[in-house]
Amino acid sequence: MDLRIQRSVVSHLRTRPKAVETGPFVVGIDPDTDSPHINYATPLPGAAVTATDVTALVETFTAAGRKPRLEYVTSSSPGLEDLLLAAGFAVEARHEYLICTPRTLGAFSVPEGVLLAEPESDPDRAALIVALNEAFGEAPQASEADVARLRRNQERGGLALAAVAGAECAGGGQAMPPQDGVSEIGGIGVREPFRRRGLGGAITAEIARRIFGRGVEIAWLEAGGDDSWRVYERAGFAPAGRRLYISRA
Repeated sequence: MDLRIQRSVVSHLRTRPKAVETGPFVVGIDPDTDSPHINYATPLPGAAVTATDVTALVETFTAAGRKPRLEYVTSSSPGLEDLLLAAGFAVEARHEYLICTPRTLGAFSVPEGVLLAEPESDPDRAALIVALNEAFGEAPQASEADVARLRRNQERGGLALAAVAGAECAGGGQAMPPQDGVSEIGGIGVREPFRRRGLGGAITAEIARRIFGRGVEIAWLEAGGDDSWRVYERAGFAPAGRRLYISRA
């Protein structure tokens, strides 16, 4: 499973507007944002990596004006962490990822008065981005680049889902375009006035249900804390492997 998840990450980064391949790494560069959560690298699973490769990787980030940062399934590149630490990188986090299949998917009821719908216009996409930013404690705004990024994700086979309550967007989430039958679900967020009603679980389960209906075999995600972990487990997700987040200042 680790190998399949890592391959999907590699394929996803190759779709970045300015993706670069350097040695055994794929670097996903987006010229419209300097966010390290969007601009990062990942190793090709099983590829041999040397200290020289790491030096070249740092130079690639520097040339692009981005912070050197990697995300990857730990088992896919044994020994890489030691090379990165020796090159001045520091571990940000170690997370377990969870997977779900059509067979394990659970069911959540949607709270009364809430409609789960895929945004079909840029104003609807902007409303979803604003709601998610607010849910994650960020500025409640959506730039044209943010909207274009979400639109591209949908056009490439990914999925966005908004929870609409009356005239408000209460939250939502998305799934990345599938790669070899695998899709990552992420960005599940619910605004404070709409929490503690089971909406986060309903959004997660509905995104999974829709991408399974499009032929996806495995959905995966990471939990941001104990509360979300329990929600995802109830939706049918189970721990399957570990991922490393590591960067250099």
